[in-house]
Amino acid sequence: MSVRQVICINWGTKYGPPFINRLYAMVARNVTPPFSFTCFTDRREGIRPEVRCFDLPPLDVDMPIGTKGIWPKARLWGPKLGDLEGPVLFLDLDLVITGSLDPFFEFGDAGDVVLARNQTTPFERLGQTSCFRFPVGKLAPLQEVFRADPQAVADRYEYEQRFVTRNAPGGIRLFPRSWVAHFRQDCLPAFPLNFVLPPRLPRDARIVIFPGGVIHPAHAIEGRWGEKGERLSVRDHVRQALARPAGKRFRALRHYMKPAPWVADHWRE
Repeated sequence: MSVRQVICINWGTKYGPPFINRLYAMVARNVTPPFSFTCFTDRREGIRPEVRCFDLPPLDVDMPIGTKGIWPKARLWGPKLGDLEGPVLFLDLDLVITGSLDPFFEFGDAGDVVLARNQTTPFERLGQTSCFRFPVGKLAPLQEVFRADPQAVADRYEYEQRFVTRNAPGGIRLFPRSWVAHFRQDCLPAFPLNFVLPPRLPRDARIVIFPGGVIHPAHAIEGRWGEKGERLSVRDHVRQALARPAGKRFRALRHYMKPAPWVADHWRE
């Protein structure tokens, strides 16, 4: 059996060792050996020894500004990626693994670029790069296009996942929709049920992603909406929401969730 290769990337201080170490532990519990776990990072202190660390792949460009996409991920598209060869499965640091990862390595052919399906754009066939598999070096042509004019690429495509979806050599495939759940879309009950029901884990989900940078697993465990959110009673939350300007009240009402203890069951070392 070939080695199942998992990679992640970390820069700056937003996530760091606690997220990297939890992600490694979740992978180790949910993949059939042999496997490797490699982190490309600008700082190694505090990362558990089982994690193979490499410096961030070089990409000497000014990153786009005023864009929604996470364009530093373009560092992973180069012709070389540490000492890795063949297909690698990239995972965001803030996702939660809830089931076996083996099917993510078995789906399609080894030469395919395979992305999770982006659930928030039902009328656009768009991949989601919170979880995607690609052969090392296959996306190098995309990196060259991006390197030539990063801001123009970002202005045209907004998100790096749209750029990959539309330009990957040979096209892309999408993992089955049920394998990757979007926490806000698939787990949170719709308003007004969010006031009485906790977030649920879809039966067939193997990974739960937290895109957008608003809610992280720790917030889901505590039942608060992001860093600035508070754990309020339903009454206090409704009171605060109704005190907002008329155009923001419904949005504020929807931003309530009860704790999700199942997240803590999986998001741990």
